Amino acid sequence: MAQIHIDCSHGLPFATAQAIAAAWAQGAKDDFGMQVHPATGPSVAGRLASWQFKRVGASGTLNVTGERFVLDVELGFLLGTYKDRIESELLQTLAQRLAEAQTNLCNSQGTGESVSKS
Repeated sequence: MAQIHIDCSHGLPFATAQAIAAAWAQGAKDDFGMQVHPATGPSVAGRLASWQFKRVGASGTLNVTGERFVLDVELGFLLGTYKDRIESELLQTLAQRLAEAQTNLCNSQGTGESVSKS
């Protein structure tokens, strides 16, 4: 079985990071037919959010803290042949969502004015 491990630091407020992870989880459910469930268990002072996901050929967890996104995926034999592509897509999607959140965070502070990109 092929393994993917992504560990990405961020400088976002926990609530923002949690919202990004929840949106990712919803996208995995809608776009790829994943069964996605918030993981149950003790939280570290309300600073850990976790989702478990599963479908034929893939399963894993997404953990989010106030400092990191940690995604662990196990791919079955058939999807394992696409490991590099899947990993690249996961990294690209996470980087894009983090960049958008960081831009929105910057735009919502200071003068309250938003900077538009052309």
